[in-house]
Amino acid sequence: MRGYFGVGSERISKQMNLGAVMRTANAFGASFIFTVGSRLNAREAALSDTSNSADHVPLYEWASAGDMIFPRKCVLVGVELDDRAVDLPTFPHPLNAAYILGPEKGDLSDAAKARCAHLVKIPTKFCVNLSVAAAIVMYDRQLALGGYVRRLSLAGLPRGEK
Repeated sequence: MRGYFGVGSERISKQMNLGAVMRTANAFGASFIFTVGSRLNAREAALSDTSNSADHVPLYEWASAGDMIFPRKCVLVGVELDDRAVDLPTFPHPLNAAYILGPEKGDLSDAAKARCAHLVKIPTKFCVNLSVAAAIVMYDRQLALGGYVRRLSLAGLPRGEK
């Protein structure tokens, strides 16, 4: 797959979620991981990150959304339940992107949203766990940009061919 991506969260507060995001990002081949305004020390999230991601993937810890610095041509994408957000399955992922998720109990700050070129939402009935949301976004990116052949729909096929 061409391009690169990073994933992170603003004001993440649960160490197990941070570790799960780090491990999943490492598994999906993220180029970097980040936190914004977190009280947690990401390097201490190793208890729930058995892949030791911080030893293999660059980790950035910024104090505020204004402190975030991304590589040139990196597009910031907010993952948020917001009226302006587009449904993730219809989103054309940028080749070079950083995905930022809000905190476990809250929304992305206005400052973070203002930095985002796009807002996407996962079309669910209600919010899912932060680390689950991060995994869904990375999986969707993999499907969209990974060079996989588009699946055929089973709808309309005779019973025996489903």
